[in-house]
Amino acid sequence: MRDLPRLKEISGILFRHGLGEFAQRLRLPRAVEKAGQWLNIPFPDPANAIPTPIRLRKAFEELGPTFIKLGQILSTRVDMFAPEWITEFEKLQNTVPPIPDAQLAATLKQALGAAPTDIFAEFDHTPIGSASIAQVHRAVLKDGTVVAVKLRRPGIVEKVEADLRILEHLANLIELEFPDARRFQPSEIVVQFARSLRRELDLAVEARNMERFAKDFAGDPHVRVPRVHWEYTKPAVNVQDFVDGLPATPVEALPAAGLNPPLLAKRGADAVLKMILLNGFFHADPHPGNVFFLPEDIIAFIDFGMVGRLSHKRRDEIVDLLAALSERDERGMMNVLLEWTGSTPVDEEQFAEDIGEMLFQYDHVPLKNLNMSQLINDIMALIRDHGIVLPPDMAMLFKALLTLEGLGRQLDPDFQLVEHLAPFVRQLILARYDPRNFLMRSKQTLREGFAMISDLPRDIIRIGKDIRHGKFRINLDLKRLEQFGHQLDKSVNRLTMGIVTGCLIIGSSIVMTVKGGPTLFGLPFFGFLGFMVAFFNSMWLIWSIWRAGKNL
Repeated sequence: MRDLPRLKEISGILFRHGLGEFAQRLRLPRAVEKAGQWLNIPFPDPANAIPTPIRLRKAFEELGPTFIKLGQILSTRVDMFAPEWITEFEKLQNTVPPIPDAQLAATLKQALGAAPTDIFAEFDHTPIGSASIAQVHRAVLKDGTVVAVKLRRPGIVEKVEADLRILEHLANLIELEFPDARRFQPSEIVVQFARSLRRELDLAVEARNMERFAKDFAGDPHVRVPRVHWEYTKPAVNVQDFVDGLPATPVEALPAAGLNPPLLAKRGADAVLKMILLNGFFHADPHPGNVFFLPEDIIAFIDFGMVGRLSHKRRDEIVDLLAALSERDERGMMNVLLEWTGSTPVDEEQFAEDIGEMLFQYDHVPLKNLNMSQLINDIMALIRDHGIVLPPDMAMLFKALLTLEGLGRQLDPDFQLVEHLAPFVRQLILARYDPRNFLMRSKQTLREGFAMISDLPRDIIRIGKDIRHGKFRINLDLKRLEQFGHQLDKSVNRLTMGIVTGCLIIGSSIVMTVKGGPTLFGLPFFGFLGFMVAFFNSMWLIWSIWRAGKNL
């Protein structure tokens, strides 16, 4: 009930953008029609309707920060959505009206725990950036340090939490009613999205990410990460050094400022690939708005709310995938991709054949001339055709690589991401076969094996005791079981009503033959009443069965 006003608002926006067909697919045509009438929103003419991806993008923009962030997360799922959907998700804009001046001082004081005048010598009330979750202001500390103050919007946490509860309910409903969508695991996507968004709402988490990146690039003179001022940074506010540089676009302005775009493309690619392949902790959204260029061709990264993490195992799999690609080894490539599918069933023979056909297109293309964006898009199309869903970390990685190559091509038309990828791959291969790393992995494997063997008797004894005491359980996750129960309940109700109706007809017929008692229109009253109740029961049964057949 507490989310009912927000749910009504969401429903109205979806109807207004012509997305009522989703509710119709949930077998609720009458409910949709009545809701449209209640909200006084006409259904769009299908002949004049704009494409669904555009309508959904516009609806997300109107729905606010939670859905904008959801769209941005979905834009990383190139394994799930066709290019036209990804293109629309990438267009989602974060720009919203700034916090009113009347609220700004109070919001700052609450976030900082002190009056702004006690901390800042200067504070520009006009934000330099205003997004759905936070807005950024330029300020000067008392010691003269120029800083950027990232301030979380008031009331945003409560609104996001309400949206997340609604999204969780919708995801469960989609899994129940859309069999084809279950392989995408919408509930799991919402859980991961909620975890990511809650981290992004906590601006102190972003500050910790910045410190981790700053530590990773402490010895690199060509990469800069803003310094965090922890004495003023809290969950609702992030105070960091102000980056006074040129944005990545327009590219035409860079040479006039004494910058070298091809060199910037090279350094940017090396920095992001180092994050991904060596550090295993990377900026997941290196688009032009999050990259600034400083004098001497130094690159500064900002906005570390969306980050990705890769385990050593994932990085080894990436190396195996690239090695299979360079050798045109379809089986090796298939093994890596199947490792990412989890429990999704795949026709391996057809999958291998399709991989071989895809690799044939690159058979005579030298690795240094390989278009990484085209290759990734081809792999994603293949994955979508076979119903494979990538793990979230790999989906985010591929999206980051696509964004990186796009930015590199803007800076340098001759930019080839593969050329920068090769040295890192060689370094990872050498590290994999380094005797010290091999010895360390062997020790870890032996340690885990001995731990499993030593725990085995205890586990067997525990299972035996559970069986003996009747505590042994097997958990089965049966989809649509609850809905089946509802359908069974409806069927039993109809059967009961039919039996009652039949009994009424028989009983009333007997009463009609009995003389005496009250009458109505010259007929025995109770017999006539029984026939009327049976008539209305019969009409209800016919209508109920007809409606159930129409909704199938």
